[in-house]
Amino acid sequence: MTAVAAVAAAAVGAVALPASAADHHPGRAHAAVYISGVQYDSPGRDDRSNRSLNKEWVDITNSTRRAVNLDGWTLRDEDGHSYTFRHFRLDGRATVRVHTGMGRDTRTDLFQDRRAYVWDNNSDTATLRNDHGRFVDDASWGHHRHGGDHRGHRH
Repeated sequence: MTAVAAVAAAAVGAVALPASAADHHPGRAHAAVYISGVQYDSPGRDDRSNRSLNKEWVDITNSTRRAVNLDGWTLRDEDGHSYTFRHFRLDGRATVRVHTGMGRDTRTDLFQDRRAYVWDNNSDTATLRNDHGRFVDDASWGHHRHGGDHRGHRH
């Protein structure tokens, strides 16, 4: 994301979302739990510092009034890197940000505790599955957008 695009996104109140990841569900009502945002290109230099790694993230939102137990759910990229939620309940009408780097888990921020980037800057898909391995949601960017296939879902 260029500096100009970042400033423009901030000016309109966006949550630092690339356009392709922000609108991956055009015309569809959101499911109870869904990927609401992705920052796949960490702002600044990709120097593999923990600070830079934690600026790469995926937001998961619960649109219902009831808490959802995410224990055993997974978030995976196209290369097979997988994060498993452990002992985490997502409150109703809440969002949790899953950072790539290391940190202390809270109700609003979880950390994969990785020392390398997960999300490809050129093209990738973040896929969320429940504790039974069933597809819940995904967000794609890059080749999906330019290849003409912008459905946003693969089942």
